[in-house]
Amino acid sequence: MRKISAILIGSFLIAIGINFFLVPLGVLDGGVIGISLIVNYLFHIKVGLVMICCSIPIFALAWHYNRSMLYYSIIGLLFSSYVIDLLEPYQYYFLYYVEWTPFTRSVVGGLIIGTGFGTMIRFDSTTGGTDLLAKFISKLLPVNVGIIIMMIDLIVIGLGELLLPGDNFLLSFTTVTAGGLATSLCTLNHSENHRGW
Repeated sequence: MRKISAILIGSFLIAIGINFFLVPLGVLDGGVIGISLIVNYLFHIKVGLVMICCSIPIFALAWHYNRSMLYYSIIGLLFSSYVIDLLEPYQYYFLYYVEWTPFTRSVVGGLIIGTGFGTMIRFDSTTGGTDLLAKFISKLLPVNVGIIIMMIDLIVIGLGELLLPGDNFLLSFTTVTAGGLATSLCTLNHSENHRGW
């Protein structure tokens, strides 16, 4: 029950961060969400749908190494993808009624998304994207899972800078940094205590 609660809370936090803070500004997050946002900005395909498609290869990896975590990650992916697409129509209402600077939105959005990821990871679930991949890597290397996620995220926003018009790299970098910090704090001591398969 605690894992399901973590998935519900984490999914809503991630969906709120994406829809109400990042998408209205055209800002990227990292990992599979960042890739999904790039596809959304370029081709207007639903973020949640792209997340599911991009996560399939990572789930195939999980099937071979940790099936118990895989099941909760599938739930996390499906529910978070659903909530992200569910809240999409409301994003511009939030942008219209809440007047924050782009920098503030980037920081707060990153913190909210990172807390959502961290909440799920702490209870051995993920959204099935690169956070699941980072979870595997953290079991092999003595590196906090939040740091691994942040490194992957930086690669994705670098790719976004090349593909997308505009100059939102600094805002995206701010989001990723804030998100990595929040995830690291949420998973502090967790990766050290859960390195065994």
